[in-house]
Amino acid sequence: MRDVLLARWQGVLLTLVVGVSTLWLAATGQLVLYIHPRYVVFTVVMTLIGVAFSLGVLLWSPRADDPDDHDHADETWPSEEPGRARRRRARTGRTAFRRSLLTAGTLVVTALAVAIVALPPATLTSATATTRDVNSYTAALEGTTVDEANAAGSAAYASFSVLDWAGLLRQTSDVAFYTGKQADVTGIVTASGDDPDVFYLTRFVVTCCAVDAQPVGVPVQLPDWRDEFAVDQWVRVEGGFQTNRSAVSSDAVALVPESIEQVDQPSDPYLY
Repeated sequence: MRDVLLARWQGVLLTLVVGVSTLWLAATGQLVLYIHPRYVVFTVVMTLIGVAFSLGVLLWSPRADDPDDHDHADETWPSEEPGRARRRRARTGRTAFRRSLLTAGTLVVTALAVAIVALPPATLTSATATTRDVNSYTAALEGTTVDEANAAGSAAYASFSVLDWAGLLRQTSDVAFYTGKQADVTGIVTASGDDPDVFYLTRFVVTCCAVDAQPVGVPVQLPDWRDEFAVDQWVRVEGGFQTNRSAVSSDAVALVPESIEQVDQPSDPYLY
């Protein structure tokens, strides 16, 4: 019976650890580093329900020393047949094995609790962008159209995100279209292969959660960019678009910086 209660408490403890951690992330505004903002309220409500049920299990669980739950499996018999003695030893071995598993599970739960509290949430990096291929998420790149961009005023261009410009660059490589359109965008530096003159200014687009996040990026033409900036640095780039002069880049048009500076990571680093 004690083993059963320990297993039950172990599951309840894990639920409480995950629940409290989720509520803490929501209260500190960091839950959006894991899920889309539209799911935050739903997640918080379901977490509160899970925590309430877990606390209920703790309050109303039967005690291990309840007389009605006495385990008779370990009673000593005056005389045992050889077969019964072997079965008894086998049961004892299985019980010891189960207790070892429960102990290991308890250690895992404890380690999880320490990790959640001690390790701060981290955003996705250029390593993820490289493995998922920048601008391969075509659905996200169809948001802002060429006609909409032409109809927008100069003030609107400054509000265009990396996602907007990446979508337009996919739709047209006509340099004349970008004349007079100034970009002001922020993202992480992601290497464009071995190109020494071009890097991608990258952001991640989240549809549901960070697991499905897809990278989108704008090629930035900056000769010997590695001498000034490191991969994964957050930078703000202001400038216009011109024909890409890189000999190895596959992008016909690139953003040419008029100013570029390192900045802090935004409070909400993802795009939606």
